[in-house]
Amino acid sequence: MIMAAYDDQNIFAKILRGEIPNSTVTENEHALAFRDIAPAAPTHVLVIPKGKYVTFRDFARDGSKEEHSAFISAVADVVEAEGLSEDGYRLIVNNGPNGRQEVPHIHMHVVGGRDVGPMLKRWNKDES
Repeated sequence: MIMAAYDDQNIFAKILRGEIPNSTVTENEHALAFRDIAPAAPTHVLVIPKGKYVTFRDFARDGSKEEHSAFISAVADVVEAEGLSEDGYRLIVNNGPNGRQEVPHIHMHVVGGRDVGPMLKRWNKDES
C-alpha cells in the first residue's frame, strides 16, 4: 500500500518543527494537541500525530501501535483537560477533497463546550 505524498511545508509540519507557534493543550511522544485558530465551538482542539501521515488511512495502516496509542491517549487527555466528558463532544476527521480536508496532515478535531448540532444533513440520492 502506497501512502499519499507528504508535504513537509504544510502548516502542521511547520508547527511540529516549531516554526509556527501554537496553543498546546497536551503533548506526548507521538502526538500534539493544540487549539484551533478559527474555533467552531468554545472548545475546538486539533490532535495530530507527529509522524508524516496525510490521511487517516495512511496513519491507520502505516503508523505503529505506539503512535496509534499515543494519538488516542492525546484525544482522551484533551477531553479530560477541557472538561468535556459530562456534556459530550464531537470527534471529526476529514479526509481528502470530498471530506473537506484542508491540511494534508491527518488531524482530529475535538469540538465541544456547547451543543454542536446535527452531524450532517440527510442525503437524498435523488438530489445528487
